[in-house]
Amino acid sequence: MAGASSAAVSGAGTPVAGPSGRDLFAEGLLEFLRPAVQQLDSHVHAVRESQVELREQIDNLATELCRINEDQKVALDLDPYVKKLLNARRRVVLINNILQNAQERLRRLNHSVAKETVRRRAMLESGGYPSGSPSK
Repeated sequence: MAGASSAAVSGAGTPVAGPSGRDLFAEGLLEFLRPAVQQLDSHVHAVRESQVELREQIDNLATELCRINEDQKVALDLDPYVKKLLNARRRVVLINNILQNAQERLRRLNHSVAKETVRRRAMLESGGYPSGSPSK
């Protein structure tokens, strides 16, 4: 990588455009961020799975409380607890939706990073930018 920032010379002695320091920095930054984005994506996925499990447990508990309430001879007022559980379930679903949106954005970012890395590698291997189209 030490010689990558110097300009290359073709067989005829004319300079060939090599990767600039900016391009090398951008590629290094992309490679640096990729593991963090992938790790964050896997953590968000794990949290989403636990949120789904929690929501199912809340649903089961609310159903069980309603059943117990109906079966009791003594009038226990479990409605406030059921309402609290349903409110907690609503919040879990809301958080799950937020996490799902964040994970989708991370997936798109990861895809963009991968595409840009492939594009830059192809440019580096082909000997520079194609004529007439600057880097986007």
